[in-house]
Amino acid sequence: MNRTTIVIVDDHRVVARSLKAYLESFEDLEVIGIASSGEELLEHLGEWQPQIVLQDLLLAGGIDGVETTRRIVEVSRSTRVIALTASTDEARMMGVLRAGAAGYVRKDAEPEVLLAAVRAVARGKTYIDPAVARAVLAAAEPHEELTPRETEVLRQLALGRANKEIAGTLSIGEETVKTHVASILAKLAVENRAQAIVQALKRGLVSLEELD
Repeated sequence: MNRTTIVIVDDHRVVARSLKAYLESFEDLEVIGIASSGEELLEHLGEWQPQIVLQDLLLAGGIDGVETTRRIVEVSRSTRVIALTASTDEARMMGVLRAGAAGYVRKDAEPEVLLAAVRAVARGKTYIDPAVARAVLAAAEPHEELTPRETEVLRQLALGRANKEIAGTLSIGEETVKTHVASILAKLAVENRAQAIVQALKRGLVSLEELD
């Protein structure tokens, strides 16, 4: 069995060890390192080369979780980051997604939510904690209107489809899909697909259940 390798970044050792014990209770997951700061994680990242980093956003001192996420993504394209936070603040969520995180989970979420996030992100998906998504939906604001075709493409993006898959589903060329994606990101004032998923949820184009 190929295990998903994980590193935990948290300055509370009890929390980190509890997360390790929980995750390693599943045969397909392996925690290969624990760091108490962003600096420590970055120092060992080349040695560990994890598939997933569980990144606490609010670290005491040093670089914060958002900056650590940005640096992880810069130096290790094969590593995907899941942000762990006590906050449901949309600005913080969009900030870490902009930095390159592929997942966002509350620290007080049910353990099953974290497990779902790890497995989804390991498969190349983006995962937003449902409770955070509901909070974002409650504070939804209008944005620039998308064309009907852009709306269709955004829905496909939110479902985790690659450009080639979207082209096949909508019977359009892959270059046309790329053009639509660029227009969507510009209109929604977002920089990547993870942020676009949040906007798709706000617009009711996909449901939380569909993203599971």
